[in-house]
Amino acid sequence: MIQRKRRAPRSIASFCRLVTASVASAAPPGGIGVTALALLATLALPAALSAQDAPGGPGAIPTWTKASKDGVGTSVTPQSKVWFTLEGGILTEVYYPRVDQADVKSLEFVVSDGTHVWIESRDMRHAIERIDDHALLFRQISTGPAGRFSITKTYATDPRTNTLLVDVTFSGPPGDALYVLYHPALKNSGYGDTGSTRDGALVASKEDVASALVASGSFTESSSGFQDVNDGYTDLLVHHRITWKYTKADSGNVVQVARIAQPRHFTLALGFGATPEAALTSARSSLGRGFAAVRADYAHGWATYLKGLRTVAAPYEKEFQLAAMVVRAHEDKTYPGAIVASLSIPWGYSVQSNEPNAVGYHLVWARDLYEAATSLMVAGDSATARRSLHWLLDVQQKSDGSFPQNSWLDGKPHWTSQQMDEQSYPLILAWQLGVTDHDTWEKHLRPEAEYVMAHGPATQQERWEEVGGYSPSTIAAEIAGLVCASAIARSNGAADDAQRYLATADDWASHVETWMVTKTGHLGAGLGPGGYYMRIDNNQNPDDGYVLDVHNGGGKWDERDVVDQGFLELVRLGIRPADNPVVERSLKVIDRTIRVETPNGPDFRRYNHDGYGETYFGGPWQGEGVGRLWPIFAGERGEYEVALGADPTPYLQAMLHFANDGGMIPEQVWDRAKPTYGDFTFGQGTGSATPLVWSMAQFMRLAVDASEKRIVEQPTVVARHFLGTGGG
Repeated sequence: MIQRKRRAPRSIASFCRLVTASVASAAPPGGIGVTALALLATLALPAALSAQDAPGGPGAIPTWTKASKDGVGTSVTPQSKVWFTLEGGILTEVYYPRVDQADVKSLEFVVSDGTHVWIESRDMRHAIERIDDHALLFRQISTGPAGRFSITKTYATDPRTNTLLVDVTFSGPPGDALYVLYHPALKNSGYGDTGSTRDGALVASKEDVASALVASGSFTESSSGFQDVNDGYTDLLVHHRITWKYTKADSGNVVQVARIAQPRHFTLALGFGATPEAALTSARSSLGRGFAAVRADYAHGWATYLKGLRTVAAPYEKEFQLAAMVVRAHEDKTYPGAIVASLSIPWGYSVQSNEPNAVGYHLVWARDLYEAATSLMVAGDSATARRSLHWLLDVQQKSDGSFPQNSWLDGKPHWTSQQMDEQSYPLILAWQLGVTDHDTWEKHLRPEAEYVMAHGPATQQERWEEVGGYSPSTIAAEIAGLVCASAIARSNGAADDAQRYLATADDWASHVETWMVTKTGHLGAGLGPGGYYMRIDNNQNPDDGYVLDVHNGGGKWDERDVVDQGFLELVRLGIRPADNPVVERSLKVIDRTIRVETPNGPDFRRYNHDGYGETYFGGPWQGEGVGRLWPIFAGERGEYEVALGADPTPYLQAMLHFANDGGMIPEQVWDRAKPTYGDFTFGQGTGSATPLVWSMAQFMRLAVDASEKRIVEQPTVVARHFLGTGGG
């Protein structure tokens, strides 16, 4: 972008110092000339800058925030199209009007005593509390040094309109001033926003999206500036109060600041709309209702939702209900059924937001959506699961019957690789939900099945989106998908199709071991004959020693020596019994290769040599790193133990304890005791993505399976065909 080439001074104060030094170096002996002094005085006077547009745009290159969210929330109602996230004691990304569009980077507070300032995200201690087990209600508490002050914030979106309310209590010395710093980033980008003060509100806009921030006790003064040039952060750090009172900052990386008139107890309303006027109307409407009324309405909606769900064992019920709400909260309201992978951008603080293409995980993967839908289905929320299936078929599915690697909510593909498990999961989900009518069969399920027949069993990418070939987890999904397609075809009178699909499923199932089990791999030493499952094979010859590039900076390795736990999908989906000798032998390889015992319980890496994770010293992943532990694998192993008739408790407990203080289960957890500058804790979340919908969904499924002592989401038609038994 041309804008990025513009070089603006970091702040007016630094600019003044620069001009002073330049003039002084050129001045004659005896001092600086009168004209130069007058110029400097003008630049330094805040009054001279009042009622002006902020200069120096567009400001610093913007980024997103940390992905390790402590809480997320939204109303259950379709009328309120606002989602919020919390991290590190402050409000982070807020989404509107769709769950794939972030519009806020952050909102936080600053305390000043006139001599010192304390910025909430930087200078205070933080805690988070869940204040209602039956709603996505969170309270953040930020505390100043030596307990000098505290800021307590509770969040709720208004179920009736597009507003987020924040109830705030400030406790500190009477002379301390409280400021709010609001950093919009409209339409998935931190550039191009215009901020201003209008009718006592901080208003930001870009194209057809606007936000408006108002306070119940009003603002006494405010300003809109450009980040690192003349924004509120810089002004307060330099002057300890607002001195740069700009009425408008036009088209840039805008930060807005305001002083709270009555800081002891007040409510902030952050409204959104297609225009500034609409955003203001929304904010003031919610503010007029009052926080207590909005909170009660918000909580009632979630409590009503939970009443429709089943229960699980008491130790897991609280987290189970939270997980169900979190998964459900990731569903969009313009495109019902579309559930994004996470309301986060992995390592977002290192991801530039100068253009609206750094989307993180707020996209839809058919695989992740299947995981979410099956978790809700077994929990008792089949209605949302059906919406997800219909979204997959009506919105995301392409004309040839296939599904993109991932997509925006309107179905537009983002990444474009082919992943054959994603081509198969909707078939399984349709059978599980009983959506097998003739119209759905002809328009959607038959084209999908034909695509799997024509393009399987090899895949361009397996479930970790990195390499191609013959993957146990992918082929398990394909086989199960074709068996389900066969049953659906038969119910629709398509006997020939049913026979073809089942014959192909049987053929692929008969070759699983010959295609993907190595008998010469070095990791099987001491385990006897029979071999073990590889992560992936490039060519149906698992013993040829092909050199596999695992990508993400993980290096190149003999494919026989790269393993993952994906073969357990053969058990979960009912294709192989849990006591299959190759499965049992492969688990021994897994346990001595990628299993790690953490203080919170056992967990596993995606595969050995994985490069998707923080760097060795804990820095953000930016193309290469070290793959850490994933809670979903504790869940997958737990489901295997259920299938085996063993006790899944160690894995269920591990998943429970991997959750952070807000109950969010992460994508990855730190894998070693050695500290890093990233300050990660062994067995707790990293900077990748928290919460991950798949993690929350996997916990739900395992909790249900443990209670039922069976794999509830296992497609019965598959288990009966291959094992002679039914799973549910």
